Amino acid sequence: MMMIHFFNKYRQMFRSQKGLDGAGEWYELKKILPDFKEKHVLDLGCGYGWHCKYAAEHKAKSVVGVDISEKMLKVAQEKNQDDKITYIHSAIEDFDTDPESYDAIISSLAFHYIKDYDRLINNIYKWLKPNGEFVFSVEHPIFTSYGNQDWYYDKKGEILHFPVDNYYYEGQRQAIFLGEEVIQ
Repeated sequence: MMMIHFFNKYRQMFRSQKGLDGAGEWYELKKILPDFKEKHVLDLGCGYGWHCKYAAEHKAKSVVGVDISEKMLKVAQEKNQDDKITYIHSAIEDFDTDPESYDAIISSLAFHYIKDYDRLINNIYKWLKPNGEFVFSVEHPIFTSYGNQDWYYDKKGEILHFPVDNYYYEGQRQAIFLGEEVIQ
Protein backbone atom coordinates (compact mmCIF):
# COMPACT_ATOMS: atom_id res chain seq x y z
CA MET A 1 0.00 0.00 0.00
CA MET A 2 2.83 2.39 0.88
CA MET A 3 4.37 2.08 -2.62
CA ILE A 4 1.04 2.90 -4.30
CA HIS A 5 0.66 5.95 -2.05
CA PHE A 6 4.26 7.00 -2.79
CA PHE A 7 3.82 6.53 -6.54
CA ASN A 8 0.59 8.56 -6.54
CA LYS A 9 2.40 11.42 -4.78
CA TYR A 10 5.31 11.15 -7.22
CA ARG A 11 2.88 11.37 -10.15
CA GLN A 12 1.65 14.71 -8.81
CA MET A 13 5.11 16.29 -8.73
CA PHE A 14 5.72 19.09 -11.23
CA ARG A 15 8.59 17.14 -12.82
CA SER A 16 6.36 14.10 -13.31
CA GLN A 17 3.75 16.14 -15.13
CA LYS A 18 5.98 18.50 -17.12
CA GLY A 19 8.91 16.20 -17.86
CA LEU A 20 12.35 17.69 -18.26
CA ASP A 21 10.98 21.24 -18.25
CA GLY A 22 9.64 20.58 -14.76
CA ALA A 23 12.94 19.28 -13.39
CA GLY A 24 14.91 21.96 -11.58
CA GLU A 25 18.28 20.43 -12.42
CA TRP A 26 17.52 19.91 -16.13
CA TYR A 27 18.84 23.21 -17.48
CA GLU A 28 22.25 22.68 -15.85
CA LEU A 29 22.42 18.95 -16.60
CA LYS A 30 21.54 19.55 -20.25
CA LYS A 31 24.63 21.76 -20.64
CA ILE A 32 26.98 18.89 -19.85
CA LEU A 33 25.28 16.07 -21.74
CA PRO A 34 27.27 14.60 -24.61
CA ASP A 35 26.22 14.64 -28.23
CA PHE A 36 23.98 11.56 -28.51
CA LYS A 37 24.11 11.25 -32.30
CA GLU A 38 24.69 7.61 -33.29
CA LYS A 39 25.54 6.69 -29.70
CA HIS A 40 24.42 3.77 -27.56
CA VAL A 41 23.06 5.33 -24.35
CA LEU A 42 22.24 3.86 -20.92
CA ASP A 43 20.05 5.74 -18.42
CA LEU A 44 20.33 4.35 -14.88
CA GLY A 45 17.27 5.07 -12.76
CA CYS A 46 15.32 6.29 -15.79
CA GLY A 47 11.98 6.76 -14.00
CA TYR A 48 9.46 8.06 -16.53
CA GLY A 49 12.01 7.91 -19.34
CA TRP A 50 12.31 11.65 -19.98
CA HIS A 51 16.10 11.47 -20.50
CA CYS A 52 15.71 8.36 -22.67
CA LYS A 53 13.30 10.21 -24.94
CA TYR A 54 15.64 13.22 -25.07
CA ALA A 55 18.55 10.99 -26.15
CA ALA A 56 16.38 9.29 -28.80
CA GLU A 57 15.17 12.66 -30.10
CA HIS A 58 18.81 13.74 -30.36
CA LYS A 59 19.59 10.88 -32.71
CA ALA A 60 20.94 8.23 -30.33
CA LYS A 61 21.33 4.91 -32.09
CA SER A 62 19.85 3.06 -29.12
CA VAL A 63 18.79 3.91 -25.57
CA VAL A 64 18.33 1.56 -22.61
CA GLY A 65 16.49 2.85 -19.55
CA VAL A 66 16.79 0.90 -16.29
CA ASP A 67 14.53 1.41 -13.28
CA ILE A 68 13.42 -0.60 -10.25
CA SER A 69 9.81 0.67 -10.41
CA GLU A 70 7.45 -1.22 -12.68
CA LYS A 71 4.92 1.59 -12.31
CA MET A 72 7.40 4.21 -13.49
CA LEU A 73 8.44 2.05 -16.41
CA LYS A 74 4.79 1.64 -17.40
CA VAL A 75 4.45 5.43 -17.52
CA ALA A 76 7.74 5.63 -19.45
CA GLN A 77 6.36 3.22 -22.05
CA GLU A 78 3.17 5.28 -22.33
CA LYS A 79 4.69 8.78 -22.41
CA ASN A 80 8.20 8.29 -23.74
CA GLN A 81 8.26 5.35 -26.08
CA ASP A 82 10.41 5.30 -29.17
CA ASP A 83 11.64 2.48 -31.41
CA LYS A 84 15.19 3.25 -30.23
CA ILE A 85 14.32 2.91 -26.52
CA THR A 86 14.27 -0.32 -24.49
CA TYR A 87 13.11 -0.17 -20.87
CA ILE A 88 14.43 -2.76 -18.40
CA HIS A 89 12.92 -3.50 -14.99
CA SER A 90 15.86 -3.88 -12.63
CA ALA A 91 17.48 -2.31 -9.62
CA ILE A 92 20.52 -0.33 -10.72
CA GLU A 93 22.68 -2.53 -8.46
CA ASP A 94 21.39 -5.73 -10.10
CA PHE A 95 21.63 -4.59 -13.72
CA ASP A 96 24.43 -6.06 -15.78
CA THR A 97 25.42 -5.88 -19.41
CA ASP A 98 28.35 -6.70 -21.65
CA PRO A 99 31.57 -4.74 -21.21
CA GLU A 100 32.04 -1.72 -23.48
CA SER A 101 28.37 -1.64 -24.51
CA TYR A 102 27.68 2.10 -24.19
CA ASP A 103 29.06 5.35 -25.56
CA ALA A 104 27.25 7.36 -22.89
CA ILE A 105 25.82 6.52 -19.48
CA ILE A 106 23.58 9.02 -17.72
CA SER A 107 21.73 9.11 -14.43
CA SER A 108 19.76 11.85 -12.74
CA LEU A 109 18.94 11.94 -9.04
CA ALA A 110 19.23 8.18 -8.50
CA PHE A 111 22.69 7.50 -7.08
CA HIS A 112 21.87 8.65 -3.56
CA TYR A 113 19.72 5.49 -3.27
CA ILE A 114 22.60 3.14 -4.16
CA LYS A 115 24.01 1.00 -1.35
CA ASP A 116 27.29 -0.05 -3.02
CA TYR A 117 28.47 3.04 -4.88
CA ASP A 118 32.00 1.71 -5.52
CA ARG A 119 30.66 -1.42 -7.22
CA LEU A 120 28.32 0.66 -9.37
CA ILE A 121 31.11 3.00 -10.50
CA ASN A 122 33.31 0.01 -11.37
CA ASN A 123 30.45 -1.44 -13.45
CA ILE A 124 29.89 1.86 -15.23
CA TYR A 125 33.58 2.00 -16.09
CA LYS A 126 33.33 -1.57 -17.43
CA TRP A 127 30.18 -0.84 -19.47
CA LEU A 128 31.52 2.29 -21.14
CA LYS A 129 33.28 2.03 -24.48
CA PRO A 130 36.74 3.61 -24.71
CA ASN A 131 36.30 7.40 -24.62
CA GLY A 132 32.73 6.90 -23.42
CA GLU A 133 31.08 9.60 -21.33
CA PHE A 134 29.41 9.37 -17.93
CA VAL A 135 27.14 12.20 -16.73
CA PHE A 136 25.10 12.14 -13.54
CA SER A 137 23.38 14.41 -11.06
CA VAL A 138 22.78 13.87 -7.35
CA GLU A 139 21.03 15.79 -4.63
CA HIS A 140 23.20 18.43 -3.01
CA PRO A 141 24.32 17.39 0.50
CA ILE A 142 22.52 20.39 1.95
CA PHE A 143 19.27 18.56 1.19
CA THR A 144 20.43 15.16 2.43
CA SER A 145 22.38 16.07 5.57
CA TYR A 146 21.04 14.78 8.85
CA GLY A 147 18.80 17.01 10.83
CA ASN A 148 15.57 18.80 10.24
CA GLN A 149 14.77 18.72 6.51
CA ASP A 150 12.64 21.81 6.57
CA TRP A 151 13.20 25.51 6.93
CA TYR A 152 13.39 27.10 10.37
CA TYR A 153 10.66 29.71 10.81
CA ASP A 154 10.19 32.58 13.25
CA LYS A 155 7.03 33.08 15.33
CA LYS A 156 5.40 34.97 12.45
CA GLY A 157 5.99 32.10 10.04
CA GLU A 158 8.79 33.89 8.16
CA ILE A 159 11.69 31.75 6.94
CA LEU A 160 14.83 32.17 9.03
CA HIS A 161 17.21 29.64 7.49
CA PHE A 162 17.66 26.08 6.28
CA PRO A 163 19.56 23.88 8.75
CA VAL A 164 22.68 22.07 7.61
CA ASP A 165 23.27 19.87 10.63
CA ASN A 166 25.89 17.18 10.08
CA TYR A 167 26.63 18.44 6.57
CA TYR A 168 29.90 16.48 6.36
CA TYR A 169 28.51 13.18 7.58
CA GLU A 170 28.98 10.47 4.96
CA GLY A 171 27.08 7.24 4.64
CA GLN A 172 23.55 5.97 4.54
CA ARG A 173 20.88 8.44 5.64
CA GLN A 174 17.19 8.16 6.24
CA ALA A 175 15.03 10.96 4.94
CA ILE A 176 11.38 11.77 4.38
CA PHE A 177 10.51 12.07 0.68
CA LEU A 178 6.88 12.56 -0.37
CA GLY A 179 5.79 11.68 3.15
CA GLU A 180 7.61 8.33 3.19
CA GLU A 181 10.86 7.32 4.85
CA VAL A 182 13.54 6.52 2.26
CA ILE A 183 17.20 5.58 2.52
CA GLN A 184 19.65 7.90 0.79
